[in-house]
Amino acid sequence: QVQVVESGGGLVQPGGSLRLSCAASGSIFNIHTITWYRQTPGKQREFVAHITRIHDAYYADSVKGRFTISRDNANNTGYLQMNSLKPEDTAVNYCNVEVQTKAERGRVQDLWGQGTQVTVSS
Repeated sequence: QVQVVESGGGLVQPGGSLRLSCAASGSIFNIHTITWYRQTPGKQREFVAHITRIHDAYYADSVKGRFTISRDNANNTGYLQMNSLKPEDTAVNYCNVEVQTKAERGRVQDLWGQGTQVTVSS
C-alpha cells in the first residue's frame, strides 16, 4: 500500500530552476535510499543523484554543481533541487525509493513513481 509520487516538473527556460519532490506515503517503517533517474525517449535510463539515510549524497558528473539532492526523513520525502538547467536536462525524472514497510520490515523493497516531465527550452 506504499505509494511514491513525483511532482514539481514543468517547462522552464535554460538557466532556470525547478524543485522535484518524491513523496512516499502509506505504511512506511523506514526509507533507506532515494535515487533520481531520468530518461529521454530512445535512450537508456540515466542516473542523476542518490542520497542515503544519513544524507550522504552522490551525483552524476553531468549535474554536479547544479543539482542538490536532499531528504526529509520525518516526512518520507526526497527532493531534487535543479538549478542552472540546460536543454540536455530535458527528460522524464523518476524517483526510486528503497523502503521497509511496517508489514514487511524485514526486507527492503524498491518502489518507483510514475515520473515527472522536465522540459528545458527557449
